[in-house]
Amino acid sequence: MNVQRRLLPTTAALAAFEAVARLGSFTAAARELDLTQGAVSRQISLLEEQFGRRLFERDSRNVRLSTAGDIYAEAVRSALGQLRDAALGLMSNRHSGALNLAILPTFGTRWLMPLIPDFVARHPDITINFATRIGRFDFARERLDAAIHHGMPDWPDADCTLLMRETVMPVFSPEFLASRDVATPADISRLPLLHMATRPGAWSEWFEEQGLSAPTGPGMQFEQFGTVAQACMAGLGVALLPEILIAGELQRGQLLPAPGQPMQSRSAYYLVVPHDKRGHPSVASFRDWLLGQVEKEPAFLAW
Repeated sequence: MNVQRRLLPTTAALAAFEAVARLGSFTAAARELDLTQGAVSRQISLLEEQFGRRLFERDSRNVRLSTAGDIYAEAVRSALGQLRDAALGLMSNRHSGALNLAILPTFGTRWLMPLIPDFVARHPDITINFATRIGRFDFARERLDAAIHHGMPDWPDADCTLLMRETVMPVFSPEFLASRDVATPADISRLPLLHMATRPGAWSEWFEEQGLSAPTGPGMQFEQFGTVAQACMAGLGVALLPEILIAGELQRGQLLPAPGQPMQSRSAYYLVVPHDKRGHPSVASFRDWLLGQVEKEPAFLAW
């Protein structure tokens, strides 16, 4: 028991340690925790005495984590985050019917969110907690139950259920077109191209589909489709965007189709569920509802 107690510091000491590690200052940590600087310093000293290791390197001006402290800080941040989540779940009783879902930023806000009220009405006992993720991640570490993913159906230790294929098309703004003569796909190769960082080969694939060689010059890069769309509407260049995500802009005339044929992406949208969550009732309910929405109105957007 004595050994166990030695390995379990008080939450007050852990909170003080995490704050100092994050803020790099005893004074700032004390202000955040509403404590005196001396109280924070005592909590850190108690931790160092408890473990027999120096957690911070101090001089007259600065405080920084020691090598041991840096390793410990990562674990403490994770542990405190789990404790906070557990407390919130207990207070809201959300764990009895919770679904922790990772969504893609633009797909989530433009396609999924307008549909979510229907799910909430059908399943009032399930609380969805949303997290934004791009690319793969560790479900267990992130404490997420499912994800909507764009890519290939090759996520390790998970089931990938196809939601929809994706068609992309080149677009530009009316103002951009007004000052340029663009009549053929070949003309696009001489224009500034806007790129998605997560799809570096998209333009090359599109030009190949048109029977053309892709230009080799640099272009602006963006991390999210929403930002690319805004840049395109601002007249910064030509963007290759999914039709389903820009239906509103096309309908309102804020974006115009550029010359050339749309192209079906080699990747698609999937609902990804780790194997250990396949039987989770909330996950099953969401999967069935989502597939119903895709089958009913795969290109529906609420604008």
